Order: sequence, then C-alpha cells, then structure tokens
Amino acid sequence: MPESIEWRRPRSSRRRFLLIVALIAILLFGSRTTVSYYVDALWFGSLGYGDVFRKTLSLQWGVFAAFFAATFLILYGWFLALKRAYQPDLTSGGIIFIGRQPVKLPVERILSLIVLVALLAIAAATGAGARAEWPTFALYGYAPPPTPGGVVDPIFGKPLGFYLFTLPAWQFIASWLLTLAVIACGISLFFILISGSTRVFAGRRGGSLPLPWRGFSIAFACFLLTLAIRVYLSRFETLFDEHTIFAGVTYTDVHVTLSGLLAACVALLLGAAIAAVNAFAPPRVSRLAAALVPGAVCYLTFQGIGWYVGNFIVKPNELVRERPYIACNIELTRQAFGLNSVLQREFPAETTVEAADPANNQATLQNIRLWDWRALQDTLRQIQEIRTYYDFPDIDIDRYEIDGSTRQVMLATRELSVDKLPESSRNWINEKLIYTHGYGVTMNPVNGFNPEGLPTLILSNMPIQSTVKSIAVARPEIYFGELTDTNVYVKTRQQEFNYPQGQANNLTSYEGNGGVLLGGFLRRILIAYDQGDLAKLPFSDDITPQSRLLMRRNVRERTSELAPFLSYESDPYMVIGDDGRLSWVMDAFTTSDTYPYASHYPLGGNFINYIRNSVKVVIDAYDGTTTFYVFDAQDPIIAAYRRIFPSLFKDAAAMPPGLRRHVRYPELLLKLQAAVYCLYHMTNPEVFYNQEDLWTVASEVGMSDSGEQKTLAMEPNFVLMKLPGENDVEFVAILPFTPANRNNLIGWIAGRSDGAQYGTSVVYDFPKTKLVDGPLQIEARIDQNPQLSQQLTLWNQQGSHVRRGTLLVIPCGRALLYAEPIYLQAERSPMPELRLVVLALQDRLAYGSTFESAMRSLFGGEASSLTAAAGPLEPGRIPAASAASPKPAADLDALIAGAAQDLADYQRLTAEGKLAEAGQKLEQLKQKIDELNRRPH
Repeated sequence: MPESIEWRRPRSSRRRFLLIVALIAILLFGSRTTVSYYVDALWFGSLGYGDVFRKTLSLQWGVFAAFFAATFLILYGWFLALKRAYQPDLTSGGIIFIGRQPVKLPVERILSLIVLVALLAIAAATGAGARAEWPTFALYGYAPPPTPGGVVDPIFGKPLGFYLFTLPAWQFIASWLLTLAVIACGISLFFILISGSTRVFAGRRGGSLPLPWRGFSIAFACFLLTLAIRVYLSRFETLFDEHTIFAGVTYTDVHVTLSGLLAACVALLLGAAIAAVNAFAPPRVSRLAAALVPGAVCYLTFQGIGWYVGNFIVKPNELVRERPYIACNIELTRQAFGLNSVLQREFPAETTVEAADPANNQATLQNIRLWDWRALQDTLRQIQEIRTYYDFPDIDIDRYEIDGSTRQVMLATRELSVDKLPESSRNWINEKLIYTHGYGVTMNPVNGFNPEGLPTLILSNMPIQSTVKSIAVARPEIYFGELTDTNVYVKTRQQEFNYPQGQANNLTSYEGNGGVLLGGFLRRILIAYDQGDLAKLPFSDDITPQSRLLMRRNVRERTSELAPFLSYESDPYMVIGDDGRLSWVMDAFTTSDTYPYASHYPLGGNFINYIRNSVKVVIDAYDGTTTFYVFDAQDPIIAAYRRIFPSLFKDAAAMPPGLRRHVRYPELLLKLQAAVYCLYHMTNPEVFYNQEDLWTVASEVGMSDSGEQKTLAMEPNFVLMKLPGENDVEFVAILPFTPANRNNLIGWIAGRSDGAQYGTSVVYDFPKTKLVDGPLQIEARIDQNPQLSQQLTLWNQQGSHVRRGTLLVIPCGRALLYAEPIYLQAERSPMPELRLVVLALQDRLAYGSTFESAMRSLFGGEASSLTAAAGPLEPGRIPAASAASPKPAADLDALIAGAAQDLADYQRLTAEGKLAEAGQKLEQLKQKIDELNRRPH
C-alpha cells in the first residue's frame, strides 16, 4: 500500500483566502455599520448630544467586549486545557482517497478550527445578548446611593435600589455563568466521546472512571456552584411572584420556601465539593451520583413540606395566615404605581338640578367638549386639508387663554404625507427636496359650532388665519411630526413647497439650524451611502455644502433613538408657545418589573410593577430641537440615568413658561393607575382577600378601529373644570369607575395638570347606598326616549346615518352631568355635522339643537324638558337654540305649507349629502314650528 500523503493548503493560499473572506465580510457587514455609526454621531452632535452618543456606544460595546472576551477565554481555555490533557486521543488521523491517492487529513487541526469557530460564535451571541442589556449594567454602575428612610422590603430588609439596580445585574451574570458551566460540561462530554472513554465505563471495578472524566467532574462542580448562586438569588425573586389573590411572598414562602432555597444552596455547594474531589481523587461514578443527592433530597424534602403547609396549615385559615403579607402587597403596590399619595374624597352624587349648581360652575359648563375627536378629525379632513397629500393624524385637547379667560380647545396638526402624493409626482426631487414639510394647525373651541354644525375655527387655513389676537403661529412649517417618516434634504438650491396659494404654490427655504450638515464631497458620499442615495445625492446640482439632512423626523422615533431606555406615551400633543413656535410634547416614563412585593400589570407588551412619569420631552416642530425635562427628581431610576447622561436632562424649572402651562397628566399613566386602583383601593386585607369591593373602569358604547360600534372601556377625558371642594378651574383628566360586573357608577379619579397640583390625583367616592347611572345606562335612556328614538330613526332613513359621539361624564357641583353630541353624516360624505346635544342628570334628560338650547331644556324650565312626566313632542321636533320673539304670520295655511316645504327640502338635501344647506332648511323649519306653537289653538 503506498504511503499516505498528508494534504495541506499552501500557506500563501490560505492567507489570501482568509484575507478575501475578511474583506468580503467587512464590505457586506462592517462598512455600512461603520458608516451608520459615523452618520449617527453627526446626528447626535447636531442635537448637542454628541457625548450621549459616545457614552451609549462605549457602554454598549464595553459590555459586549467584556462578555465576548470572558465567554471566549473561559470556554476556549477550557477546551485547550482538555486538549492538552488528552492529546494522544486527538492525534489519530483519518485517511481519504483523492482519485487513488490516499491523503491523510489533519483531524486535530480541523477539529480545533471547528471548535474555534463555534466558540467564537457562542461568544459573539453572548456578547450581543449582553449588549442589549447595557442599561441594566449602566444602572448598576451608576446607581444613586440609598435614600435614608427610603423604601425597604419587609422580608429581607434590602433597600429599593438593590431590587431596581443590583439584583437585575446579578441575575444576568448568574444566568451567564450557569450557561458557561453547561457548555463546559458539553465540551467535557465531547472529549469523553472522542477519546473512547465510554467503552471502559462499565468494566471498571468500584465504578472507577478513566482520566477524561476528571475534566467533566470539574465542569460539573462549576455547574453545581453556579446553580447554587442562581438558587440563592431566586430567594429575592419570590418577592415578584404572582399568586391567585396577591403578589409577593406568602406564608408558605416565609416559613418553608425561603429556608428551603437556602438549604438547597448549601446542598448544591456540598455537591460541588464532592464533584471537585472526584476530579482530583481517583474518579468514581459513585461520587458523581453522590454530588446530585444533597440537592435532590433537599428539593424533594422542602417541596413536600411546602405542600403540607400550603394545604393543611394555610388553606384552612388562609386569611389569618396571609393577612400580613396581603397588607405588604397592598402597601408596596400602591407605592409602586404612585397611588399612596392619591387624595380620597366623598362625592355626594346628588340628582337634582339645584345640586348641579350651574351658576357657580359656569367654567365647567362653558368647556364641555361636544366635538368628538373622531368626528372633528373627519370634518377637518374635508374642510381644512386643502390638498390630498395633507392629513390630520390626530386631535389634541388643551387649554389656552382666550380673551382673558382659560378655554378648552382642540388642535389638529396639518402634516404632509408623501405617500399621498400623485403617482406622477413620486420622484426623488419631490420626495427629498420639495415636499419636505406640513403646514400649520387648526384650533377650535371644544364646543364651538357654526349654524351649519361645523367647527368654529380659531386657527385655520393656509397661510394661518387667527380670530384671536393672543394666539398666533410664527413658524407654521411642520418638519417634524407624527407622519414625517422619511428623511429630507433642506437648504438646497431647490425651493420647497410651503402651501398651495390659488393656482400657484407658495415656496420657501429652510431657515433653521437643525439637521446634519452635508459638507464636502467625501462627507456627502458617506451620508449618501448610509441613506441609500448614492446614485442621487453626490451628483445633484441642488445640493450645496450648506445643505442639511433632516433624519429621524418622526417624533416617536426621534425620542426613542435618543433615550431608548425610557417608555413613551404613544400620543404626542402639539403646543403653541408664547413665541408662536410649534412644539411637540411627549410624556416619558421610567419602568421596572422588580419592585419588591408589587403586582405586575401589562404595559406595551411587557409586565411592569413600577412606573413614574419622570420626563417630559419637547420637540421643536421646525428645527427638531429635542429637550428632556425631568419632572420627578425623586424617581431613583431617572436619578441614575442623570448620572449616566448628565447633559441629556434638564430640570423642569428650565422649561419655558409658555410650554410649562400646557403640560398635562399623562393619559397612559391615568389608565394604568385606574386599572391598579380598581383592586388596590381596598386597603383592608380582609376586604381585599374577599374581593368585596372590586371595581372596573366604566364602559361606554364607542367606535372600534374597524368602524363598528361596540362596548369599550372608557378613555380618560380631559376637562377644564372646578373640582369639588376647590376654588380654581383646573385642567384635569377624569375616568369613572363602576363596580365589577355592574353598570352603575361608584366613583371617579382625576389627574391634575395645573400649577402646584401638577402630577397629583384625587379620587371621589360615591355613596354606596345610592345608585348612580353609568354611561351604558344613560345610553340606554337615550335609546328608550320615544322622541329621540323617532328622530334618530327618521334621520337614518334619509340617505344619511346618525353618528353618536363619546358620552362624557362630568362632575358639576354636587351632581354628575352627562353629555353626548349626536352628528348627522350623509352616506356619500364623510363629514359629520352636529345636529343634537343630549344632556342628562340622574333623573332628568333633555336635548337641543345646540348646547345652549339643551342647557335651557335641562335647567331653564319644564317646557322643553324631557322628563318622564313630560308630554310627547311632535315627531322630529328639536327645541330651539334660543327663545325668539313672535313673528306675525300673514296666513296660518301659508305658514303650515312653508313648514311642509322646508321639511321636504331638508329631507332631499340630506339625501343628496348637502348637509350645510339642509341645516339651513332645518333651522327655518324649527322657526316655523315654534311660530305655530305660539299661535292660539
């Protein structure tokens, strides 16, 4: 047999091959990443946050490098140690035939290369996973010192910072070490298999093991040691456990589980010592088996004891046994969600007109929101979009000074959507250089309507027109918003479209300093490569060195990129500052899922048990300047982030007064707090255990995303009102409660937004002996009213359909006032117009064509009041908005004929979708009917 030939790749060829592979990898993966980092650095620097970018990058890659290096060195070092110890077993090679020529393969070298690549991949994956958790390690390293007299858990006596900052980092490291130990055991078994040691396993007297098993014994000892560490940390994790009745440590945990886990740690340490002895003494299988025995015995013993205690000691006297632990859960859950500072007051919920006290609650009544935001959005899209590529993505509710008094208004931002540009206009120049921004806002009072049922606009049109001198917009261009999902280039030679102006267009050029300066040709090449504009940007004659790239223009993306460690309200709102500039305001939150003894609630796809609205973010709609203001300096998490990124955050006192007046209680926070309060308003452990007084957020008939009416949980309603027991008018978010599985109201919560009361909340409890109608019951009363039902049925049969707005529940005096707007919308027109306003107290219902007429019906007399004792009205009759002086009619028959003609014209115009003209006919019909009613019979 011819002598075998060992096959080798020429060294120069191998080096050339590896160099080519490395270059390809860099071109495919590394180059774009490197350029992206460069462009990101420019972007952060343009916002004044270059140090934030560098610090974030150093933290991310520092964590990656530490875990990558440690993982690789530990595992590869272990592999080399085993390889060196069992070298003879790896030197045997394999022979293959190429043609008829035998070739000896370098098995050892191939095996080493495979293991090297595999361990590098494991180390890279571990580093990437650790890199994603960089905030955990950053918080651990920059945690603020414990506050004297701060929160301490009642079981272990650990301060709050241990659970928010220290424990998460320890958990990650312990899990990482446990994973390494498992992989090390796998490598040891691999050496046992390739060395053939399993063949002599059964033939050894006394269970003595061959040498390769020594390595496995060491790895197994490390596994038991890291498992002991992980079990020890799990003692603290019992404070986060969710149980059927409450969360946290239970009676069984305190008396059995915690002791059992500590005993398990000792048992595992003993097992690790036995496994380690097996590595240095003559190895025996009995020792490896014995290493598992202490932990297994301990686990089974305490599991049995725990089962006995839970079933025979706790369950027969569960309330008595669990009472102190339920009390801990109640106290710490209320602290975690900010409910411990909620003021609790009684609200009489009286039913009479006098209890509503309209004379002393004029501010509340004058600011009742009759425009449902969905109806207003549809209307504005018809009367204020002007061009098809504009859109109003959302409606915001706020308060402004108008003619010396604070009024509640609704704002809508007119944004430009490039997706709505005509197909013939979809090209690079139009999308990147010309159609770069939206324009202006609309503003209307929450209850302002013209005679045609359309909104009374304070700000409207393009260019912006204002009917109030104190409200003006100086910079109406919207370069940053909710629909600005594309990057654009500004300060180019190409003028930008500003707004349509007759047959021509008004053009403008960007005058701000926001964005990334494109600069010279090389810098422009790199930016173009990153943006995917390599074929356009460097060679465009419109681009100059002073041109700028506006990127990450969507305000949600912008804030998330700057501070990804915060959670954000999904709905930013627009504010007009004192200087006339438009700014977006977003609420940002710090959250955690490791607050001791607090229950978990869902938020954004995760379950959390701690939240604070610590930050308000302001984004200038023109130049994109983004500022983070800290509004809760007592929050330990934001305190840690301020130590990490001192230049990112500013104190709330630094916010301009024109913006500070418009901050508000976050909707997301109020909804979450309301959900928690439904259960945790019960502070008595016995009541809590029996769920005697469980609440839910009130339900209403609303519009789903698919456009269908269905029963939904009520959303927070912003109201400008005087809270019961207070002297000043405030902007508050309110949300009513009902008892579980019932529709009547039991109380309501208000989040306060103004002055020194900002960020506080108050709950008003109704008398438990009094039945107060809830939203669904009021809706049922509206449906059952014969006059209203007949009118709504008539409208639905005339080529149009009735659209009901959100039912508002508004505390007024010592009573509750219910208000629901009803709109009419033609089938061929998406524009709803207000046709009725329904108002109700507990035992009184009234409606009118305007809010004023409905108010007079409810408070001003019995003539048009629709109580149960009132007589029937003529079909379709709507009470007049105001009392008119009698107008003499020349002929009664002519008056009746005119009324009949007006009704016929109204029906025809409604069917044709001409709602404005139909509204005029309806007003004429009402006047004739009122005249007929005043004539003697």
